[in-house]
Amino acid sequence: MKKNLIIIWIISIYVILSFSGCVPSKPVYVKQILPADRLIKRLEANRRRVKTFEGSGVLSIDSPSFTGKVNFDVVLKKPDSVKISIFGPLGLDLAQVLITNSKFTFYDAVRNNVFTGRNKEKVLKRIFKIDISFSDLMEAFAGAVNLTNKLTAKPDVYKIINGSYFLTYLNRKSNLISLYKINVSNLSVTTYQLLSHSKKIIFESQFLDFQNFDHIPIPYKTIVENNLKNQTINIDYRNIKINIPINKMELAIPSDAKIYEW
Repeated sequence: MKKNLIIIWIISIYVILSFSGCVPSKPVYVKQILPADRLIKRLEANRRRVKTFEGSGVLSIDSPSFTGKVNFDVVLKKPDSVKISIFGPLGLDLAQVLITNSKFTFYDAVRNNVFTGRNKEKVLKRIFKIDISFSDLMEAFAGAVNLTNKLTAKPDVYKIINGSYFLTYLNRKSNLISLYKINVSNLSVTTYQLLSHSKKIIFESQFLDFQNFDHIPIPYKTIVENNLKNQTINIDYRNIKINIPINKMELAIPSDAKIYEW
């Protein structure tokens, strides 16, 4: 009898140890699925946490009036200042531009000319060779999408497919559709589209190659396409820094440069 009890006791210990070995050492967490209003608030909070942005990389532009690519540095200070330096081969300084929401200064280093004036969309088009607003320019270089006007709006369609949120908003006045695709795992906006009522893509931004900066996903690659104007801007970063204090933004302009009002 005692022998049988000992055998049962040994079998019980073996079974317990076997089950212990099958239990994972770390708990498995299921990613929380957010309702639409909380998702938009989280996304907009992340965007607003980026106060300053610095990066360097390659800027490519493809439009009917210009096609080419250059090396660039960008310094962005929210809410309304961006400085961009353009370089040629061997780091040759070609141009610098400082833009705020009210004025701009453009320095042509090759000709030693300075152009200054009020910030208007037609000025941005002359500088960047594409149709882009100042706010869209700021967001493009920061790799972000401004969702302020969606904080109190309810999406017409909200679904999750293959690890991504899809939010669709219909503007009933303009009959335009806004579509946002967001990665569930890191809450990064990977695609924004503006579509016609017939679902034709008018404007599209794609964001790729994300890395986390203080728990904020930042893309190293941004592609902005204006399909109506057949224009594309491609931003490829090599280096990125965020929230580094910036005291003053100004251009290094030689004293003998000629100044013109635009």
